[in-house]
Amino acid sequence: MSGRAFVGTSGWRYPRWRGDFYPPGLVQRRELEYLAERLPSAELNGSFYSLQRPESYRRWRDAVPDGFVFAVKGSRYVSHMLRLTNAHVALANFFASGVLALGPTLGPILWQLPERLEFDPDVLEAFLGDLPRTTAAALALARHHDARLDGRAWLETEADVPLRYALEPRSESFRDPRAAEILRAHGVALVLADTAGRWPAFDTVTADHVYVRLHGSTELYASGYTDSELDGWAERVRGWLEDRDVYVYFDNDARGRAPHDAVALDARLR
Repeated sequence: MSGRAFVGTSGWRYPRWRGDFYPPGLVQRRELEYLAERLPSAELNGSFYSLQRPESYRRWRDAVPDGFVFAVKGSRYVSHMLRLTNAHVALANFFASGVLALGPTLGPILWQLPERLEFDPDVLEAFLGDLPRTTAAALALARHHDARLDGRAWLETEADVPLRYALEPRSESFRDPRAAEILRAHGVALVLADTAGRWPAFDTVTADHVYVRLHGSTELYASGYTDSELDGWAERVRGWLEDRDVYVYFDNDARGRAPHDAVALDARLR
């Protein structure tokens, strides 16, 4: 196999995990460190809800070992409020907020779309075309941030490396073959999401990486995965790993199943 598997959880700060996945008495500031000793990756979710600060990104980076990778969830202001249009300044703010401070731990950037956002080829083409393809291009874009980031922007990068992206649509209209064509042209992964049947599951590979989000097989955000289900996902991941990297994140955190399932899948792939 030529690819690498990055299995993790969608976030890591959940009260339900304390005294269960996290041992009793573990202080909150060490939870990420504990997770990163057991898994190779995690989705950073706070960036979806609000612009984070550079010091936060630096703290998260310092808490994980070499080789650990963060997937960063793109701003919902871009995806849900602007609906991917006229997003130049919002994208600049996102990249100026400290994303680049993750350095070598920065993995793919995820754009999760609202269910009501239907496929529009012109909108998708324009949005993907505006995304910076390298960290140097992201830094150049970040310099166009607005006044909200004055005095708190992170405007440096350690190396110029490619950036990866993934798109998680939740409208059946994205099954239009043109959507996959546009994503493939820009090298953006179409997310395969398991949502207990709530939203479509797209399984078309459109990039040199595959991005999977497991929200629960029978109950959204809650149900755990059985051994046979994990065996099935492991088999699928191994197939993709023959020629590309694979990122898999468990988002079934409501009952604390996510970290246990992630560790179990990661073990199957090692």
